[in-house]
Amino acid sequence: MKKELNTEKLRFEDLHLSREMQKAITDMGFEEATPIQLQSIPPILEGKDVIGQAQTGTGKTAAFGIPALEMIDPENRKLQVVILCPTRELAIQVAEELKKLSKYKKGIEILPIYGGQPIDRQIRVLRKGVQIIIGTPGRVMDHMNRNTLKMNSVKIIILDEADEMLDMGFREDIEFILKKIPEQRQTILFSATMPQAILNLTKKYQNNPEFIKMVHKELTVPSIEQIYYEVKERTKPDILSRLIDLYNLKLSLVFCNTKKRVDELVGHLQARGYSADGLHGDMNQTQRDRVMSKFRKGTIEILVATDVAARGIDVDDIEAVFNYDVPHDEEYYIHRIGRTGRAGRTGRAFTFVVGREIYQIRDIQRYAKTKITLQKIPSLSDVEEIKTNLLLEKIKESIDEGHMGKYINWVERLIEEEYTSLDIAASLLKMVMGEDGKASPVQEEEFGDTGAAPGMVRLFINIGKNQKISKGDILGAIAGETGLSGKLIGSIDVFDKYTFVEVPKEHARNVQDVMKSVRIKGKNINIEPAIKK
Repeated sequence: MKKELNTEKLRFEDLHLSREMQKAITDMGFEEATPIQLQSIPPILEGKDVIGQAQTGTGKTAAFGIPALEMIDPENRKLQVVILCPTRELAIQVAEELKKLSKYKKGIEILPIYGGQPIDRQIRVLRKGVQIIIGTPGRVMDHMNRNTLKMNSVKIIILDEADEMLDMGFREDIEFILKKIPEQRQTILFSATMPQAILNLTKKYQNNPEFIKMVHKELTVPSIEQIYYEVKERTKPDILSRLIDLYNLKLSLVFCNTKKRVDELVGHLQARGYSADGLHGDMNQTQRDRVMSKFRKGTIEILVATDVAARGIDVDDIEAVFNYDVPHDEEYYIHRIGRTGRAGRTGRAFTFVVGREIYQIRDIQRYAKTKITLQKIPSLSDVEEIKTNLLLEKIKESIDEGHMGKYINWVERLIEEEYTSLDIAASLLKMVMGEDGKASPVQEEEFGDTGAAPGMVRLFINIGKNQKISKGDILGAIAGETGLSGKLIGSIDVFDKYTFVEVPKEHARNVQDVMKSVRIKGKNINIEPAIKK
C-alpha cells in the first residue's frame, strides 16, 4: 500500500499518544507533526511494516522513534527495539533524540553502540538490561558474535538511512542481523532513495509494508537562494575563495564527491590563509569529533566534506553550502543544500558546473521542482567593491563611537599646514587600501598582502598539532636554522594541520629559502607566503 504525503497540519495531540510522550514533545518545542510523522506513526503503532522515503531534516527520527517508545514494555528489561544507522554520528543523534522523547517514560534504557568506543563499556551497560539499541551494523554484529546482544526478544527492527548503509557495504551485515531476529517482528525501513537493492531487501524481509513517500516539492527549503556558475575545473579554488570573500561568509560547508578531493581542497584553502578542515570516511572518530567541535564553535570557518561524512551534521548557523562537485544523485543535492537556511534563517547554495554537468543541473531542477539561477562569476573588482564598502562602514562605526581626540589633534596640525580634511582622509584611505585600492603598498612588493602585522610577512607551514608541533618547535627551528633572533619573530598560530608564523619583511625571503630544506621534528615541510583572504 502506497501513501504520498500531504501538507495538512495536524498536532501531535491528534495522534493519540501517551501523556508522557505528549509532555516530552511539548518540552522539545514541536508544535505540529511533520507529514512523515503524520503518516508513519499510526501504522507503526498498529504493528504494520513500513517503508518511509524521506530525507534527514523531515522529522523521520521522531516518526519511528515515537511509536517505538510507545510500544516498549518498561517492565521487561530485555532488548525489544534495534535501530541500525550507517554512521556513528547518526547513531548518536538518533539516541539523543530518543532520550529526549523518553524523558517522562520511566524504566526505558536506550544505548547507542558503535565502533570507536570501548566495547567493554557497552557490554557493562548491556548486561544491566537495555530495551533499545541504536548502532552501526558492524558493532551490532560484533556484540551478537560475542553473545552480549541477544535478539530473541526483539519486536521491532528499524533501518535508518538504509540506502547509505547499502552504499557503505553493509548489506551482508544487515542481512545477518535480520536473519537472527524472530520472524514475528515489525520491520521499519527509512531511506532517502529507493534503488533496486532497497526494494529487494523489503521484498525479502518485510510483510506487506505500507509505503510512505515524501513528495519531492517539500524537500526544497524556500528560503535558500540557489545559484550555479559555469566554471573550468582549474578555476574552482579561486572562484570558491572569491565567493567566500564576496559574501563575507563566517561559516560555510563545501561538498566534494570523493575523499581525495576533500583533502586537496582543504590544502588549497589552508594555503590561502582560510581556517578550513575536512571530514571524510578515512578519518578516525577522534579526528572527526575534533573537526566537528571546532566547526560548531566557529573556529573552523569552512568545512569540506563528502556526502556520507556529512550525515549527522546539525549546525544552524551555516550561511552557505557549496557544491564544489555536482552531486551524482539528484536527492543528494536536496540533502546538501538543506544544511543552510536552518531555523528560519536565509541561506545560499552555490553549485560549480563544468561542461556537460549542466545537464545534471537541469535534471535536479526538474526533479526537485526548484529554480537554480545561472549567475556570472563575480570579478575581482566586484570583491574589491564589497571590501571597500565594508571598510567605509567600519570608518562610520569608528566615527560614531567617538574617542578620537588625539587623532583630531594630529589632523588639525596638518590642516594648519594648509592641507584640507578631505585631502587627509583620501590619503589615509589610499595608504590603507593601496594605490590600486587593493592592498597595503608596504606588502604589495614581493610577497603580496599576507595579512601580517605592518612590516611583517605571514608564512604558511604545512604541519601542525596533528604532528605534535608546538610554537616552541617553530620558533626554535627558524631561529636555529636562520640565525634570526627569536625576539624578531612575530605571532605563531599552530592549528591541527598547519601553522602560520610572522617574520620581519626584510628576512622573509631568507627564512623561506633556508627552511625549505629543514625538517621539523623529523617532518619535511613546505613553507610559503600565506595568501590573505
